[in-house]
Amino acid sequence: MGGLSVGALLIRFVLGGAAVVLSTIIARKLGEKAGGIFAAFPAVYLAALLTGGLDYRGHELINHSIILSKGAIIGMAINIIVAILAGTLLQKNGWKRGLVNSMACWFVISFVVVIITSHS
Repeated sequence: MGGLSVGALLIRFVLGGAAVVLSTIIARKLGEKAGGIFAAFPAVYLAALLTGGLDYRGHELINHSIILSKGAIIGMAINIIVAILAGTLLQKNGWKRGLVNSMACWFVISFVVVIITSHS
């Protein structure tokens, strides 16, 4: 990931921000459940996949896309776990403390998964 171009980073920034704005608008118009569904839109993954062609070519692009996709599957599974935990933690601890606890859970789980998967 060290060789990302400025253009690729800008595209990722714009697409990620647009996804957040869109999910907020949807939540306000259609309700929190619909907003939550759209908040799960994999903007970062799709932006990374889309902009891979700016930084990689040929077999390197294919390998990069496969590794990125495998990582995205693991990341989405972690997000499901954290979403379930957040539902409990927010109710139990209030939104501020529950949010901090949920983010801490995400970080710990993600860190452990990275450590485990980097050794295989």
